Amino acid sequence: MDPFTEHTGIVATLDRANVDTDAIIPKQFLKSIQRTGYGPNAFFDWRYLPDGRPNMDFELNQARFQGRSILVTRNNFGCGSSREHAVWALVQDGYRVVIAPWKEIDGKRLPGFADIFKNNTTKNGMLAIELSETEVDEVFKLVAEHAGLTASVDLPAQRIVFHAPSPRTVGFDIDGRAKAQLLKGLDDIDLTLQYEADISRFESQYDPLNPQA
Repeated sequence: MDPFTEHTGIVATLDRANVDTDAIIPKQFLKSIQRTGYGPNAFFDWRYLPDGRPNMDFELNQARFQGRSILVTRNNFGCGSSREHAVWALVQDGYRVVIAPWKEIDGKRLPGFADIFKNNTTKNGMLAIELSETEVDEVFKLVAEHAGLTASVDLPAQRIVFHAPSPRTVGFDIDGRAKAQLLKGLDDIDLTLQYEADISRFESQYDPLNPQA
């Protein structure tokens, strides 16, 4: 997969919490044995009317969000089933970055993304960023006030700049291993192949009939 270092794109907002993976890519599209073609079906049940026409009441169908590549949404995005197809659909629909807020309830910090979904973003070259609810509320306000708002995401610096008339800069945290994997553009197979010499050495020496040898 392509390394992720910096990305600049139009910001789109999806003002919905607890968006599950079945909403991102419904189950009827999981029959395919290919890893391509999912993009047009992302958010299918919200995106289209029963007759197949675009549902213009769906936020992401607004003309102001055409060409968007950064998605800002609400808490617990990607919950539900573990289907990796949900991330494939978002990536193939043009998203490189997805942002969701963490929130605190009774002293406990609840993550912005479901764990498996977030892990799948890293495996597929998409950057998932958690910000505070206050910061995400500010982004929603900026997008509402400035049509076509763009942002620049700098992974090495862990910084987002929202290009409003008065630019807004926000820092973010990310797990070090996920950051390194994205910067190098390594999927799980690539990570394994880094140890190809060790694997080959083990295979050449291992005797299944005498495993203690």
